[in-house]
Amino acid sequence: MSGQLTLADMPLPLVKVTPARLASWEGCRRRYRMTYLDRPTPPRGGAWAHATLGAVVHVVLRAVYETPTARRSPEAAARRVDTAWSDEGFRDDAQAAEYRARAREWVARYVADTEVGEPLGVERWVAAPVGDIVAEGRVDRIDAGDDGAAVIVDYKTGRHVPTADDARDSRALALYALAAGRTLRRRCRRVELHHPPSGTVAVAEHDETSLARHRRAAEVSGRAMADATDALAGGGDPEALFPPSPGPGCARCDFRRSCPEGRAASPSLRSWALLAP
Repeated sequence: MSGQLTLADMPLPLVKVTPARLASWEGCRRRYRMTYLDRPTPPRGGAWAHATLGAVVHVVLRAVYETPTARRSPEAAARRVDTAWSDEGFRDDAQAAEYRARAREWVARYVADTEVGEPLGVERWVAAPVGDIVAEGRVDRIDAGDDGAAVIVDYKTGRHVPTADDARDSRALALYALAAGRTLRRRCRRVELHHPPSGTVAVAEHDETSLARHRRAAEVSGRAMADATDALAGGGDPEALFPPSPGPGCARCDFRRSCPEGRAASPSLRSWALLAP
């Protein structure tokens, strides 16, 4: 029948992307495959102390801001560290105790110095179609700005102190802003990186142009991810479709033991090597 659509004429399905998947794909396609596609998943390395520390701080701040404003206090936040604490990845008991004390100080100071009312969301999952992708992910916190707009808040606990450029260039924050705006039906342009160890907040205000730039980059990566995954399912060569990207970052890759190129590219690190001094 003339005018009938064929499969070639049909639009491509939207690709679901999360910041974690995009970062893994863009950092190393082999790591992406091992993380999300290989079954069984290759064995991972042991726990990292800096990751344990970050996870504890995130768990504590989630609990704090799920609590009504009147019941929040720096002291209660510090006590929550003791409940959530884990020694995994630390060199020994003494090092773990040192960073446990630091974490108590960080969250207590953060709660004392940060004015937060009732958040719009805490560890809120957001998802929305934007362009050719479905942007989705879990946001640490979504605040309400003075004008009622949604504000994306992401916690960082690493040795690097985030800057405004970091906030502006973060694709994760931009995708969160796009998805949160659709999910909550509120304007969402402001993104913030909160760094409890230093007590600093890095802020960026997006506009339509900057958000569109991040969206287009995510669309390109998302489509490439989907095409490679489909090709692998069709019998494609995993090494050709998902090549490694050896470099300094291989030192902290969870799949280092399964990647000879990664082991050759960088020396191994102790599990506590990435802690802030």
